[in-house]
Amino acid sequence: MSVETQKETLGFQTEVKQLLHLMIHSLYSNKEIFLRELISNASDASDKLRFEALAKPELLEGGADLKIRISFDKEAKTLTLEDNGIGMGREDAIAHLGTIAKSGTADFIKQLSGDQKKDSHLIGQFGVGFYSAFIVADKVDVYSRRAGTPASAGVHWSSKGEGDFEVASIEKAERGTRIVLHLKSGEEEFADGWRLRNIIKKYSDHIALPIELPKELHGEEKDQPAEPEWETVNRASALWTRPRTEIKDEEYQEFYKHIGHDFENPLSWSHNKVEGKLEYSSLLYVPARAPFDLYQREAPKGLKLYVQRVFVMDQAESFLPLYLRFIKGVVDSNDLSLNVSREILQKDPIIDSMKSALTKRVLDMLEKLAKNEPEQYQGFWKNFGQVLKEGPAEDFANKEKIAALLRFASTKGTDGEQNVGLAEYIARLAEGQDKIYFLTGESYAQVKNSPHLEVFRKKGIEVLLLTDRIDEWLMSYLTEFDGKQFVDVARGDLDLGKLDTEEDKKAQEEVAKAKEGLVERLKTALGEQVAEVRVSHRLTDSPAILAIGEQDLGLQMRQILEASGQKVPDSKPIFEFNPGHPLIEKLDAEADEDRFVDLSHILFDQAALAAGDTLKDPAAYVQRLNKLLVELSA
Repeated sequence: MSVETQKETLGFQTEVKQLLHLMIHSLYSNKEIFLRELISNASDASDKLRFEALAKPELLEGGADLKIRISFDKEAKTLTLEDNGIGMGREDAIAHLGTIAKSGTADFIKQLSGDQKKDSHLIGQFGVGFYSAFIVADKVDVYSRRAGTPASAGVHWSSKGEGDFEVASIEKAERGTRIVLHLKSGEEEFADGWRLRNIIKKYSDHIALPIELPKELHGEEKDQPAEPEWETVNRASALWTRPRTEIKDEEYQEFYKHIGHDFENPLSWSHNKVEGKLEYSSLLYVPARAPFDLYQREAPKGLKLYVQRVFVMDQAESFLPLYLRFIKGVVDSNDLSLNVSREILQKDPIIDSMKSALTKRVLDMLEKLAKNEPEQYQGFWKNFGQVLKEGPAEDFANKEKIAALLRFASTKGTDGEQNVGLAEYIARLAEGQDKIYFLTGESYAQVKNSPHLEVFRKKGIEVLLLTDRIDEWLMSYLTEFDGKQFVDVARGDLDLGKLDTEEDKKAQEEVAKAKEGLVERLKTALGEQVAEVRVSHRLTDSPAILAIGEQDLGLQMRQILEASGQKVPDSKPIFEFNPGHPLIEKLDAEADEDRFVDLSHILFDQAALAAGDTLKDPAAYVQRLNKLLVELSA
């Protein structure tokens, strides 16, 4: 190596220091994974070179034969990994190896919990696998040069994994990157050819370019001091191009960990080859765990795109809708051009056909998981359910398929668990029931005890209990399933159809007629606070409730809009009272009009609290209640 110039010592970004401390002292329970991470990075560097060389063939510098070479020196206790991919310049090395160049770095550090299994899962997601080298090495040297730059533009980056790193300019004849790990005492096992072969076969067999180790010499060969002979130790063919029957589950799982930057096996996968009008292969995975940035809709997402086995781009978003952004995988097309861009992808009719087919394939995969492995699906739902709920609004064509995958809490389900599917709900409809009833609210405790459920409990009718912030918005798009209409039990004038007998309906009409006077008094007392007052058919135990107008926004949507600073349309609730309740009977008999007004307002405010709403004038409510308590104790 030539003389180093422009040498300087720089400090790591704060987050990198924290990360290195975790890496070195507590993170990986499985040390050998560092090699997989470094091989993955080398593979990505080769993919990037191949892609950039489509537009600038001169970047290949006459060497299009891309590979990764791993060598070791037992005496010097070093392990060297070299690739001839895109490489780095001085500024690249400082940016990529001295900082975690990703938004959400602080989130990452917050997510680290000290639980090795959970923490190691996050490492790859943040593109910080390089730092795993410090698990086994007490010093790491990186020599690199970016393709297309002169030999004098090489860089040497060096660090002992403490507070700082050194960077210097060097001459480097070959493009690409060489990483030298100076192994810690006790980590000599990683300077052993047999051990390295096993690790590569286990974790990196699927890498689609050759990973070479020095050929082991025997007998007389050992005496020949020559350049080492190299042999390829991985299969070096793209996994998705091979027949499914030849691929073991373990190979599919390791490939997922490579492309998904994950440390856990996927829940499920689907490998498919399409021939005919369109020709493409796809390999799609459902992760077992949600990434930290799942709810940031602008976060990077999408499939790895290859065209005729040539890598084109990471995170090609156009092949799946946004509500399936958690899906990882690869799509390899024979019909797209190699110089395709994100802008072209958005307008290409071929993409629309592929997107439609891939979306159905994912939904079929989830349906199969739900049917065959309900416990696994329940784990999936806890991680990704809220994202899947975006589907009915976004994907009208697959609304019914998505609805079948949704899970809800219910009055007949396990306490608070979202584990009731719509098909299951329909299978146990009460006799005469032709609607799907639901109630939205802020928390399970609030909806479970809601007065709106009283008539349903009395008649033994199941109600879905929806408490996610997205639920009311979801139900504005999900109007029916399997021919059954959804009905919000807190909205409008509840009509139970055939679930009410003729006797029930006749009795309701008679009571409503008998209480016309009380309805008018309450309208006068509550004035502008209510849109309407009426006798309730929903209540059996509570004195009063507030119902939402048929076209009005519910409480959840109002709160979401208010929180985002949007103007919320004015709406007034409907006040319904239970004519058989002792409090209502006393109210009806109250002759003092001022006292009647106070009691009416107390009932109205209590109904608002039971619905999870906040009071417009809490002080007035407290004054009225105190006044009433004083009168009762007198």
